[in-house]
Amino acid sequence: MTSDGRSEQRCESPSRICFSRAGILAGFAAGQALAAGVFTFGVAFGVLAAEAGLSSLEATLMSGVIYSGSAQLAVLQDWPGEPLILPAVVTILMMNARYLLYGAALRPWLAPLPPHQTYPALFFLGDGNWALSMKRYGANELDAGYVLGSGLPMYASWLVGTVLGHAAGSAIITLERFGLDFMLVAFSTALAIDFCKARADILPAVAALAVAILCNHVAPSGWTIVAAGLAGANVAFFLRRDTSNERQA
Repeated sequence: MTSDGRSEQRCESPSRICFSRAGILAGFAAGQALAAGVFTFGVAFGVLAAEAGLSSLEATLMSGVIYSGSAQLAVLQDWPGEPLILPAVVTILMMNARYLLYGAALRPWLAPLPPHQTYPALFFLGDGNWALSMKRYGANELDAGYVLGSGLPMYASWLVGTVLGHAAGSAIITLERFGLDFMLVAFSTALAIDFCKARADILPAVAALAVAILCNHVAPSGWTIVAAGLAGANVAFFLRRDTSNERQA
């Protein structure tokens, strides 16, 4: 990294956290696998936005600023003739509560970087590229440009899907008809299985799954993911602490 804070084409030191063009390009290439699934969700939102009476510009701005499929679809479900801002904001915050955990998980990677690199990476963060980034960080990748790069194709696909879905309206097929609504779930499940590399990883995953199922039946929202994440993290913490105590004894 240069003295004025600009990114070098490649990181100078492979043992220190950095943010380079090479990392962005590597993330951008990896993010292509997620683009198709995000595009289909964008199309679905565009169709529903048109049916709710939003103009193409309004739907596109909503996707560009909020950039959260689950939150935007939840808002549209109760979209009245005269939109109420406060209920919409509360819904969006609840559905996106999981990003509190996402940000905390990425803090060791992004905290050493200046704000002009950290904030763009966080803005383009989505469920899929967060999982990709955490897997890459777990493999000792220190180039945080990967986080930004992997989010860019997802963001672009979301916007393009919104525009095309709004233009085509109800002529577009539904996601459920071909099972495309399950694409991100399947992708995240595959990554979660890959994260489990030892027996000690299984119990936290089971605890998180159990809490997620329970919370989803009680109050389906973004808080379900937060509760599951906290449950898994606490179980992992106590297991590691018990293991450390046994070694010390």
